Amino acid sequence: MEMETKERKFALPVDSEHKATEFRLFSVATPHMRAFHLSWISFFSCFVSTFAAPPLIPIIRDNLDLTATDIGNAGIAAVSGAVFARVAMGTACDLFGPRLASSSLILLTAPAVYLSAIINSPSGFLMVRFFTGFSLATFVSTQFWMSSMFSPNVVGTANGLSGGWGNLGGGATRLIMPLVYSLIQSQIGSTKFTAWRIAFFIPALFQTLSAFGIFFLGQDMPDGNYNRLETSGEKHKDEFSQVFYHAITNYRGWILALTYGYCFGVELTIDNIIAQYFFDRFHVNLHTAGIIAASFGLANLFSRPGGGMLSDLVAKRYGMRGRLWTLWVVQMIGGLLCLLLGKISSLTGSIAVMLVCSVFVQAACGLTFGVVPFVSRRSLGVISGMTGGGGNVGAVLTQVIFFRGSRYSTEEGITLMGVMIMCCSLAILFIYFPQWGGLFCGPKKGVTEEDYYLSEWTEAEKQQGFHKMSMKFSENSRRERGKKGVSAPVPVPSDYESTPANV
Repeated sequence: MEMETKERKFALPVDSEHKATEFRLFSVATPHMRAFHLSWISFFSCFVSTFAAPPLIPIIRDNLDLTATDIGNAGIAAVSGAVFARVAMGTACDLFGPRLASSSLILLTAPAVYLSAIINSPSGFLMVRFFTGFSLATFVSTQFWMSSMFSPNVVGTANGLSGGWGNLGGGATRLIMPLVYSLIQSQIGSTKFTAWRIAFFIPALFQTLSAFGIFFLGQDMPDGNYNRLETSGEKHKDEFSQVFYHAITNYRGWILALTYGYCFGVELTIDNIIAQYFFDRFHVNLHTAGIIAASFGLANLFSRPGGGMLSDLVAKRYGMRGRLWTLWVVQMIGGLLCLLLGKISSLTGSIAVMLVCSVFVQAACGLTFGVVPFVSRRSLGVISGMTGGGGNVGAVLTQVIFFRGSRYSTEEGITLMGVMIMCCSLAILFIYFPQWGGLFCGPKKGVTEEDYYLSEWTEAEKQQGFHKMSMKFSENSRRERGKKGVSAPVPVPSDYESTPANV
């Protein structure tokens, strides 16, 4: 399956789609590893921008006369902006490629970060947080890009690391922004109401530079950018209607969007409420509360990547069924720990449970995107966008239901959020791939990977050769059968010159 093409040599071993079959973290080899580093750094910059305000809220609140409701609404606005943006980003990736889609969105949202420095009202604060939050849709291009560059045997690792290290920005900004603010005050001598405004130029500049890095240094696919591949005829320019149709009619994408809403959505929610929770309930000072809150996000350094790696590891032996089982178990444990977090009344115990909870919740995110690349080959971007958007929807709904107003105390909201995680995780039981099986059922007899992925193409499209990339992906994804499935039937290419079996 691994090959070196006569037309081009790659620094990493590749499969028939020229996707890397190895992941070398400390390499910057083009195009595979360069795309990895560009993707996680740019996503990290967007997370820093989106969550730059919460660490400085005590100062911003006094300057703009923000009420608790204003702050809560702004927190919801920051994560709600990306709901539809993520679906749109998935479609843009399918049609125009991750390089152009990602760099464009980052540049379009950067002005909102710069404008944070001149706002003078609660409504202005809400608007800049809302539009800055659109940048979180770059998560979709990050996952799409990794799925386009890395083979099925390492795609979970690539997705987990790029997504996890990007999410790390949510924790890192709690350390970065107070430090930048303090340096501006001490070195420039600015007043506190001026210093926080100047501080926002740092994440804004970081975000802008990352966009230029992607555009000028990145590459859409191992063989080149979309426009060149489509012009040369190496890649079919797909139709929006078909890409969108095959995504929204695949129920597996909707289930993953739901469950992702209660792993990544929970992560976003906790990013917004956890510092205030420890400040109010355990009466720690603001600095200590910030450090505790930062530790939750900083767990992404290893937890989400660990989930992606675990997904690839279990798939080597148990295939797709192993990926699904591991996702379900890890997410259920995360829900139980979240429930306990709201019940524990000691500071030390709460910190310990929060840290373990963060590992499981974030690992579930990595495990989810170990499954996403296999839901659809033709509509990968939209499926990724639906799933990513589900994370933001979950965050918005959770904050509106449990953490807005006085209906529930914060600890009650955290407990109920844990119950919600476990309930929604049950939907994973219904995911079934006919070629590989599901949690409790084995594969459908006689159904192959080609049957599943080629069902997205019409007879007319296959006659024009548009399905060839799906054929290659089907071949490379056969390892998802697991070790016990290696004896399953392998079709010959001529079997799929006509319409595949109904799946």
